[in-house]
Amino acid sequence: MDDLSFVVKNRRSITQLFRYALVGIVSNFAGYMVYLLITYFGATPKITMTLLYGVGAAVGFWGNRKLTFAHNGSLVGAGVRYVMAHCLGYFINLAILVVLVDKLGYAHQLVQAIAILVVAVFLFLAFKFFVFTDFNVSNTGEQ
Repeated sequence: MDDLSFVVKNRRSITQLFRYALVGIVSNFAGYMVYLLITYFGATPKITMTLLYGVGAAVGFWGNRKLTFAHNGSLVGAGVRYVMAHCLGYFINLAILVVLVDKLGYAHQLVQAIAILVVAVFLFLAFKFFVFTDFNVSNTGEQ
């Protein structure tokens, strides 16, 4: 029975990862195109990333809560944890820009594209194991 449980959980994780990638590709591609457009017209990369990060996070909550993780737990609890995860994700993104663009001189366009991928991996794990988890379920192993 434990083998079957592992297979079901593993399959569910793969499905969640696929759905997360689908939501992420669509939203991040659109956001990245807007980022390139805004910075092309003279806005600074860090300010542009800050504005777009907030918009993308707000839109992503609904897509990831319902489509990716099929979360039916507390909206407020998940919302608070989601904000916490995104705050950390934002600072990871900002640190990548500061170090690789400001300190090392790499092109912000390439660095931001890489930062999107790094933060996406972090956020998937945070969403799966922290944000969209039902904390009301007993962890004693009984179901």
